[in-house]
Amino acid sequence: MKKIIIIQTAFLGDVILATPVIAELKRIFPTAEIDFLLRKGNESLLANNPHLRSVFTLDKSKGKYKSILQLIKQLKTEKYDLTINLHRFGSSGLIAAFSGAKNIYGFKKNPLSFLYTKKFEHKIGNGQHEVERNLSIIQEFGAVSLRKPELFPSPEDFDIASQIMNPPYFCMAPASVWFTKQLPIEKWIQLIDYYNDRGTVYILGGKGDSDFCEEIISKTTAKTSINLAGQLNLLESAALMAKAERNFVNDSGPLHIASSMNAPVTAFFCSTVTDFGFGPLSDDSKVLEITTPLECRPCGLHGYKECPKGHFKCGNQIDLQLNENEA
Repeated sequence: MKKIIIIQTAFLGDVILATPVIAELKRIFPTAEIDFLLRKGNESLLANNPHLRSVFTLDKSKGKYKSILQLIKQLKTEKYDLTINLHRFGSSGLIAAFSGAKNIYGFKKNPLSFLYTKKFEHKIGNGQHEVERNLSIIQEFGAVSLRKPELFPSPEDFDIASQIMNPPYFCMAPASVWFTKQLPIEKWIQLIDYYNDRGTVYILGGKGDSDFCEEIISKTTAKTSINLAGQLNLLESAALMAKAERNFVNDSGPLHIASSMNAPVTAFFCSTVTDFGFGPLSDDSKVLEITTPLECRPCGLHGYKECPKGHFKCGNQIDLQLNENEA
């Protein structure tokens, strides 16, 4: 196997959970040239990855199908031995199917999988982790069934993080694209007030999360937390999280960043469940969720903008177990 490309054009967390495939392919085929295709905006995640030759981006802002056709043309010139598509939707299926590779592997769920050389099951809800599902595609080559994802912050990323660090400190990432995946504000306030007495609290998030994070801080008692939302890039955030006493996250991208750094983490699962396969993989990890069964939970794979039932018990009734959480 001389040239391989991996495709994952979904979200931040999905790219992170694809990194074990990169690492395993490089371990199995140490001389192979491995490339990766992801959506525009996520490319910084794979900066400094020593196992990759090139990273390609799908920029839908320039026209979805125009971008797809340009990519197909570009990838065909590479003459890959193997294309692995970890994405399960049509756009990536089109790119994979016409990439010109000798072999095309991917999941059966992709609507264009009938054009693949080999198709694999992707079952959600049976407790199998997404990393395991991804690695199942290359197990015929001798891949392990599970390994941690990995990101590679540069020395500069660690240097920027070190200038911020005031040990002992805790990182919290309260925002989520989906309301029902997000621990309620009141509980984030409780967490911040509790840990402010035990060290510095850094609030992490993207640029669009800054106002939300500031609102939470404004309602805390101590008001000494530091809002870093939008001030650090992804790998700088990863470097900061790596040295934290503990990280607190929703079922969202920061959870997988913590896993990629093997950082201590507590993850809150509200409307979603770990059986979907997106739980933490850090050695020191804990999941907090409602202990009383709810007929409506889980209400969906990705969450909703508001609770379909109007009560949001799956978030409001989570016990923070503060004394047990203390690092």
